[in-house]
Amino acid sequence: MKFGVVVFPGSNCDEDCFYVIKYVLKKRVDFIWHKEKRLNNYDCIILPGGFSYGDYLRTGAIARFSPIMKEVEKYALDGGLVIGICNGFQILLEANLLPGVMLRNKNLKFISKFVNIRVENNLTPFTRLFQKGEVLKIPIAHIEGNYYAEKRVIEELKRNNQIVFRYCDEEGNLRNEANPNGSREFIAGICNKGRNILGMMPHPERAAEALLGSEDGKVIFQSIISSVSF
Repeated sequence: MKFGVVVFPGSNCDEDCFYVIKYVLKKRVDFIWHKEKRLNNYDCIILPGGFSYGDYLRTGAIARFSPIMKEVEKYALDGGLVIGICNGFQILLEANLLPGVMLRNKNLKFISKFVNIRVENNLTPFTRLFQKGEVLKIPIAHIEGNYYAEKRVIEELKRNNQIVFRYCDEEGNLRNEANPNGSREFIAGICNKGRNILGMMPHPERAAEALLGSEDGKVIFQSIISSVSF
């Protein structure tokens, strides 16, 4: 099992992802510089959080044109596992590997705190070790995490069971007070129709050790490992 963590100028969660994979989960992992033009035998590619290219223009809009993204797109379209976290999710949207866009948070402020998210689909390589409806405690850290898509896109996501995580309260209820950024349908994470591409705004790598206040995020990476080893 081997992971690759893509590093863009401005990435700041790449080290966190690398640490979790190598030292917590004891798996092989490489950093992949954004100017690389090929991927070598990876089982999963991680697009980490941060501020790629300083978040100039729209978040992820410049990173989407980095040389490595052509390979990531080819890898994903061939069925390779790709997870985009926070800024990585934004990049996946800009690359049209996932549908929709990110708007500014409803309060127009940067939010950094633990939130609760509910597992809506546990039939993906990223969630197979969870129970459907399980509530996870994972932090967010973003100013543009307000997921938006047209009604027809939202309906298609629901019809194809592509909504993977929703913001909720501690009991799993979908309450406006529990939606930190105003995302449509409380969406915190979605996948593609093929289930091999996941984008999520919460940071699972920041919830992978008890010392950090939650280990719920670790199970996402363990699910990936389990899926590849299955």
